[in-house]
Amino acid sequence: MKINFPRTNLGFWPTPMHACPNLTKRLAKSHDTPSIYIKRDDQSGLGLGGNKVRKLEFLLGDAIEQGCDTLITGGAAQSNHCRQTAAAAAKCGLQCHLVLGGEAPDHVNGNLLLDHLFGANIHWAGEHRKGEDLPQLAKDLQKSGRKPYLVEYGGSSKIGALGFVAAMAELKKQLLQTRTDITHIVFASSSGGTHAGLTVGAFIEELPITLYGIGIDKRSAQEAPFNALVSGICNGLGVLLDIEHRYQPSDLTLDEQFLGGGYGVIGDLERRAIALLAQSEGILLDPIYSGRAFGAMIALIEQGVFTKKDQVLFWHTGGTPALFANASLLTQ
Repeated sequence: MKINFPRTNLGFWPTPMHACPNLTKRLAKSHDTPSIYIKRDDQSGLGLGGNKVRKLEFLLGDAIEQGCDTLITGGAAQSNHCRQTAAAAAKCGLQCHLVLGGEAPDHVNGNLLLDHLFGANIHWAGEHRKGEDLPQLAKDLQKSGRKPYLVEYGGSSKIGALGFVAAMAELKKQLLQTRTDITHIVFASSSGGTHAGLTVGAFIEELPITLYGIGIDKRSAQEAPFNALVSGICNGLGVLLDIEHRYQPSDLTLDEQFLGGGYGVIGDLERRAIALLAQSEGILLDPIYSGRAFGAMIALIEQGVFTKKDQVLFWHTGGTPALFANASLLTQ
């Protein structure tokens, strides 16, 4: 399906998809291990890469179409999404405002350092790390004469999710070219847009692949259940793309057994996963999203969820700069 919505060229496509033979062999010594592949959205180009570039191509297209001159979004202090949004704004000549959870640190590093280098205006929001303060900031910027475009937390709106509908068409071409029959895709699922886009994209492209989302962040009591959030974005995409199929929360696979100590709390699961992939394939994961999701995939292999007949693709969502902000926790 051709996606007829405004789009700004920001990334390097297609991102590589390749096998992980060393990792597969290493795990096969003690388990009935599937063949493991990886989709490298850490190599998407803009601002040191990451999966949010896919969403931002459509979000920036929409912002520019509306004549906006400023991007605003929010996230955690080491948000990959905020870093990529700041880079996209710089590339497109727009002002950028980031509302980050926590307080200003004495020293900046990791993604926060890059936010500054990209020229973003930083607003600290204490406990509000999911964009709770964005509407008020938008009003303040309008009063000062700006025309802001609000990028939802994680870029996870129906417009942003179009990026992963397109990503599934990209993947289908790679699978055909390499004659690879992927049975499962494992990925970090946090704000919902990636999960929703992959789901709708798989339906459109008629790909018989099980999508296995790994929950990264706990929902608060005030927030809707995560499956309901994702199915809502899926159905918004359906309306946008004129697709009759509708989704229920029960249609989605989300595994929340690996939340550990909570969002951003790095434990043995993440440390082991980062070291394992780095030492097997020379590929770096981030400690918050891809590290947790990859660690979960290894645990699921060890639990026998996947078998030797399966071919499992890990969708690497990027986030490498966060390694440097968490160096002391990764070398314990």
